[in-house]
Amino acid sequence: MFLTPFERMVAFRYLRARREEGLISVVAFFSLIGIGLGVATLIVVLAVMNGVRDEMIKSIIGLEGHVSVYADGRGIGDYDTISKRISAMQGVKSAIPKVEGQIMASYKGAATGAMVVGYRASDLEKKPLLMEKITQGSSGGGLLLGSRMAEKMGLRVGDALTLISPEGRATIAGLMPRVKAYPVGGIFTIGMFAYDNGLIVLPFEEAQLYFKLKEAGGDAATTIEVSLTDPQAAPAMAREIGKSLGAGFRVYDWKSSNNQLFQAVTVQRNVMFLILTLIILVASFTIISGLVMLVHEKGRNIAIMRTFGASRASVMRIFFACGASIGVIGTLGGVCLGLLIAFNTESIQAWLESVTGRKLLADELYFLSHLPSKVDGSEVLLVAAIALLLSFLATLYPARRAARLDPAEALRYE
Repeated sequence: MFLTPFERMVAFRYLRARREEGLISVVAFFSLIGIGLGVATLIVVLAVMNGVRDEMIKSIIGLEGHVSVYADGRGIGDYDTISKRISAMQGVKSAIPKVEGQIMASYKGAATGAMVVGYRASDLEKKPLLMEKITQGSSGGGLLLGSRMAEKMGLRVGDALTLISPEGRATIAGLMPRVKAYPVGGIFTIGMFAYDNGLIVLPFEEAQLYFKLKEAGGDAATTIEVSLTDPQAAPAMAREIGKSLGAGFRVYDWKSSNNQLFQAVTVQRNVMFLILTLIILVASFTIISGLVMLVHEKGRNIAIMRTFGASRASVMRIFFACGASIGVIGTLGGVCLGLLIAFNTESIQAWLESVTGRKLLADELYFLSHLPSKVDGSEVLLVAAIALLLSFLATLYPARRAARLDPAEALRYE
């Protein structure tokens, strides 16, 4: 919609309300602020939700691989041959055997449940997410455990952590749990509560012995962890691996294994998008209120303009420009503010924690110890488009009302 110089001048003058029209100016100001804050909040929330989802995917994939292969029986006996066979498939980056199992960890009266995984030293080097997150000690001197578990139980590098397995051994006194102590060689901080609070890494052979996978001449692994060149191809690759291995094996991809978690994040994201869009909608209604008041206040001026030859379309464009200007300025301001916050969420979190003196995010509730953010350009454009659309639609009724104003009726009592 193109405006003539006369229409731009009148619209600009109407936006600068005089003292006796102060209420109109206040309504317009709060409309602009409401739209701006709604847009900014929506951009920040979407960016944080994207960041949380990507961080969770990165942590899960980095530690559990893209595809996991299990045997129907006690374990995978010929794991080296099967690993080489899977590694030779197109699209597979690596296939490494591992041992995993649930245990109870105990130290000086403190106890907690944990997941134990066992890797060979050469395979552990292929997991940079874990190796680069070791903050104390190293991977070569015993078991590795998460920083939250170490903090909770008062463990340091060199302390002996006792592992208790419910799969015990039969004795005269009955079934006795299997108990063994291992020195703490290193402590890691991944940033995801589930791993920092409940993951223990053992050397592969130690894990085999502990879970009785190397008894009576046996030699087995519980899982083969497969990493792919394209993580999104995991479901198709899982089906292909399953067909290749045949009966006796169960194959899961990372999406199906963590489906409930990602479904919850997606639902939460969609609900937040809907709620915050309603905030923008409410702000756009205040544009209607402000413009209706402006039309009522400027009835005499509209009648004079119509008397001097201004068309209905010209009057409609003037008031549409008034409302659209509020929407455009509010949207642009909201986009700038939203992007500024979204690109600095972790700095803002650190500053707020230093000011308040306490941690803002509880790891056990929010899964992550920090506030990641990932801005998606298409989502920013979508939010801006929605805000502008709602703002423009809000101006139509007041603009049409102004255009249909009868000059004779407006001037009758002047």
